[in-house]
Amino acid sequence: MPNSIRFASVPLDLDELVRPAHTALVTQECQRGVLGDGEIFPALADAARARGMVEKVAAAVAAARAAGVAVVHCVVARRPDNRGSSRNARLFIAAERSPTRLVEGSEQAQLLPELGPEPSDLVVSRLHGLSPMHGTELDAVLRNLGISTVVGVGVSLNVAIVNLAFDAVNLGYQVVIPRDGVAGTPPEYGDAVLEHTLPMVATVTDVDSLVAAWRRTGAATAGSG
Repeated sequence: MPNSIRFASVPLDLDELVRPAHTALVTQECQRGVLGDGEIFPALADAARARGMVEKVAAAVAAARAAGVAVVHCVVARRPDNRGSSRNARLFIAAERSPTRLVEGSEQAQLLPELGPEPSDLVVSRLHGLSPMHGTELDAVLRNLGISTVVGVGVSLNVAIVNLAFDAVNLGYQVVIPRDGVAGTPPEYGDAVLEHTLPMVATVTDVDSLVAAWRRTGAATAGSG
């Protein structure tokens, strides 16, 4: 018997799944203090750099905007005194001890310049927790936009991307994850999550396939207007 349950063979129409009218591209913690210089968790930033993740995310963001797909950036920021932020996981304590702090308004807390934000983008910031959706405005924002499909990119496959996928599915969204638009550490663990966990709840694809789908459906939408 196989050692894992495989869902890659389930046929899905990617063009319809990520049609611009009902799709949002959600970036997760693509911030200077996470993936830029002086990052909080160097091993994670190194893993993202090794797979060219930021360049792939930038390509996905550009294609999404061009096709009329909503772009929402989920970021984390803390008060200077850390009041109101979570301290009940070792991850939070490690982040507090890092010389890099994602303080509200600081350069480190800003989105990577390669990603904007552009005026049409939305930014959802959270003060606490591990998920970009649970306890934040993200669900309400997506519903107000008429979204039914969430495309998740960013970091990490260890925690937040998996949280995003599970939370979105539990709330009734379809979820799409481009394997080259996300990263985890160590890299082999991230690959295992993409192979054995996320395919059970999400459609795992790649950025080039997403870009191609948005070019087709975005062009078709523009042609019918």
